[in-house]
Amino acid sequence: MKILRINTRERTFAFEEMGDYAGLGGRALTSRVIRTEVPADAHPLSKENKLVFAPGLLSGTMAANSGRISVGGKSPLTGTIKESNSGGMLSQKLAKLGLGAVILEDKPEQTAAFAAIRIHKDGVEFFDAPDRGGKDNYEYQTVLNDFFGGKCTVALIGTAGEQCLQTATIQFTDPYGNPARSAGRGGMGAVMGSKRVRCIAVDSTNADEIDYADKEAFKAANRRWTEILKTHPVTGQGLAGFGTAILVNIINEAGALPTQNFRRGQFEHAADVSGEKMSELIEKRGGKVHEGCHPGCVMHCSQRYVDEKGNYVTSGFEYETLWGFGPNSLIHDLDLIAAMDRLCDEKGIDTIEMGNTVAMAMEGGLIPWGDGPAAYELLKKVGTADPLGRIIGNGTGFTAAALGVDRVPVVKNQALPAYDPRAVKGVGVTYATNPMGGDHTAGYAVCQNILKVGGDVDALKSEGNVELSKNLQIATAAIDASGMCLFVAFAVLDTPDAMQVMCDLLNARFGGSITPDDVLALGVQTLKDEHSFNADAGFTKHDDQLPRWFREALPPHNVTWDYTEDDLQAAKTFN
Repeated sequence: MKILRINTRERTFAFEEMGDYAGLGGRALTSRVIRTEVPADAHPLSKENKLVFAPGLLSGTMAANSGRISVGGKSPLTGTIKESNSGGMLSQKLAKLGLGAVILEDKPEQTAAFAAIRIHKDGVEFFDAPDRGGKDNYEYQTVLNDFFGGKCTVALIGTAGEQCLQTATIQFTDPYGNPARSAGRGGMGAVMGSKRVRCIAVDSTNADEIDYADKEAFKAANRRWTEILKTHPVTGQGLAGFGTAILVNIINEAGALPTQNFRRGQFEHAADVSGEKMSELIEKRGGKVHEGCHPGCVMHCSQRYVDEKGNYVTSGFEYETLWGFGPNSLIHDLDLIAAMDRLCDEKGIDTIEMGNTVAMAMEGGLIPWGDGPAAYELLKKVGTADPLGRIIGNGTGFTAAALGVDRVPVVKNQALPAYDPRAVKGVGVTYATNPMGGDHTAGYAVCQNILKVGGDVDALKSEGNVELSKNLQIATAAIDASGMCLFVAFAVLDTPDAMQVMCDLLNARFGGSITPDDVLALGVQTLKDEHSFNADAGFTKHDDQLPRWFREALPPHNVTWDYTEDDLQAAKTFN
């Protein structure tokens, strides 16, 4: 594997050996590069920041669910180190080209033309990107297909990224050519926009086959790995049946569904925006309930949501999006929520951040609570010349400040996802202490707190949840390094030989004798890199805490957030 460095100012490139980065992939690699090469006090939109695309260690192989990509840099939203994870086609194609990472460096003048970059087996080509002409991402993707001579696999920013707004995503094309997969959190699209890169197309045609140290051993390990994923009730049945939206009713029943900007833990119209309702509508209208976000997926937790006429609207319609534009804002029109999801992909903005931002607009009296059409019209302003679009596009904290709102659900300025931390305390610890701001995937304690997968830790009590979050943060960092979908964790937690099977895959791919302890050690080292960067950037234990108003009691359980800053530091203490 090699590293491809692209100088965005000079439009030049160079390949180099992995060197000190050998043995790293995905998040472990992006975070090590940023920790090593980016000054912690650099401005995120300056030439000193770098944007790293890294396939996982197993990406490009035949391993099931191994097609995730990590995108890393210093976040314009949080000021912390950031890794944003996505599905789509890019990761596997980069791996097939023998690339362990693509690193965008330097920065052109602000007046420079946006670049379109094409990476293929013979090198790299630079072009002035075709004119957007007022087109948002779906329509612009068709322009790129024509420009590159056929359906292309791309990483693409929208108009929000071009304006360097803090919620800007990088969109990746899915197996059907739609720019519907997002490196969503932390504003990585703004970093790409600051480097005047509109899109990166990757073509792995005629690339060499992936090398395996022992291909037959890899096939055998993958058979067992696939069996583990297909036979687990969550990865083999629940996610395939209803996607992540299956959680709407589950979390609502648990009293942990944040409603009206985290005022209550239950929403009276939850059934109207549930996974069950979504699947019912998709089947009735002729959409598709099951599909994968990348080739080799055996879970098929994504879907193709269509309107009443059977026209495609969006895919990857996730629980967090349903919640953010639904219960959080008192909206329960599923079609309207789907339209807002599509609009976020069109503009290139994070749905979790935008769901909370809409709630700030409602808190501040800009639009009424529950007014879905007004929320949609507000989102349409992002990426345009309208100054209000600039405010909204910079996220929850920025919008709250502009509107004089004091009930702001952020940690390190990143908006909280769809689990109230008072009623799912393990996730609350993750929000507070992970290196990247309010983030549920960094240590998904819903597994043990609510779903009782891999153990049972009481979601409403403080005991045991700091250690739970810490252990899950370690495991998650390791999974993110592998290129595996995070959802494999459900099966891994419940299957005694699953960690060893992951090691068997790595050993058969690269040779060696990696053990489960080695994999977890990689997770620990990744977190150490990230926390070290943040410390140098000026973050302290005072930043590892939820907003004070979470000490209010949350109905229906009337639980509060009751951890001190010192309590929480145990989640960041490693041997």
